[in-house]
Amino acid sequence: MLLLILTSQSWAQLQAIKGKTSYNFWLQLPEKEVLNNKPAVIIFLHGKSLSGTDLKKVKRYGVLRAVEKGRKIPAIIVAPQLPSGPWNPEKVAKILDYVQKKYDTDKNRVYVMGMSLGSYGTMDVVGTMPDRIAGAVSICGGGTVKLASNIAKVPVWVLHGNADRAVPMSESKKIVDAVKKANPKAPIKLTIIKGGTHGSVENLFHKDETYAWLFKQNKNNPDLEAEKVFGPETELADEFVDITEEVNAPKVELKEVEKTPNTEEKEINAEFKFVE
Repeated sequence: MLLLILTSQSWAQLQAIKGKTSYNFWLQLPEKEVLNNKPAVIIFLHGKSLSGTDLKKVKRYGVLRAVEKGRKIPAIIVAPQLPSGPWNPEKVAKILDYVQKKYDTDKNRVYVMGMSLGSYGTMDVVGTMPDRIAGAVSICGGGTVKLASNIAKVPVWVLHGNADRAVPMSESKKIVDAVKKANPKAPIKLTIIKGGTHGSVENLFHKDETYAWLFKQNKNNPDLEAEKVFGPETELADEFVDITEEVNAPKVELKEVEKTPNTEEKEINAEFKFVE
């Protein structure tokens, strides 16, 4: 009973926002004490498997799932749903405009986190509006090389599993190399997750290290050299690196994917079969 009460309270501030911007989105408000003291904003961009018009799908993995499982995140969380195709940074910016107009937030602490297709979207958002983003976490995806010079202006932690059969590690390495070519001292780091598959790295959204690093980033920080941006928390403990846990799958009706205990990972893995 107590667990049910706690779960209910943690989701009491979750709102579905529809028809206000081009993307419908979830808005997760923090506790009042945080909300009343200029909170940070986290934008979570999902992968292709959660695209569509059923907003409930966006809660299947990522930041909202972490909150649902009990993680307290001291920030306003925005989780839009992509109807189809790639993420559009301008449309994401409109959601940020909406939130910043409605709430008194800290504009020096706006963060983006994305997985798979959402990782590409994260890089595009950073590369399109580096002046508005304080830091980003990009998981098992890649990025647009032509935006490298702008991405180099923002601290970005890129993570990719070495057992990913959907999006190869080379995609993350390609964008990181491009950013470092644009600026050798750019605040970007690539961490390879030993044994990490395309689905199991979702576990990163449930780890203290991920948020500890993210919340240290601030637009007021004048020193953005990589060696000073990435501290001990990004070295990761052994038990954190060796991620083998599968994503716990909700009961979902799927036509193309065999229903097994690791259905969620199979669904995520299906996103980028076309990547060479």
